[in-house]
Amino acid sequence: MRDYKKFAVWQKSHQLVLEIYKCTYDFPKEEIYGITSQVRRSASSIPINIAEGSGRKSDKEFSRFLDIAAGSASELSYQILLAYELGYLSYENYLNFEKRLIEIMKMLYKFIDKLSNPN
Repeated sequence: MRDYKKFAVWQKSHQLVLEIYKCTYDFPKEEIYGITSQVRRSASSIPINIAEGSGRKSDKEFSRFLDIAAGSASELSYQILLAYELGYLSYENYLNFEKRLIEIMKMLYKFIDKLSNPN
């Protein structure tokens, strides 16, 4: 079994989740079951899938969960764009989150490639 907490991509995605939660606290209360919930679920899905995949037996299974995490990162990318355009996120927060998501997605794809091509 792998220790997911040691993976830099998990650490970065976990920190992103913590900041997303803090930032979405100020979203309109009528959005609690709407975009607030969706943004939080997408964000937390990234490190959740890394953690779940790390407990799988094979690299192929782990890779599949990393791919799901990358999909969640893409979903979050759209959701933060929407939140920005609705006026719920500042431009600075939007750019910060987007930059970090791009970095996380690159790390996930490199990790997937490494698992698929160990040599």
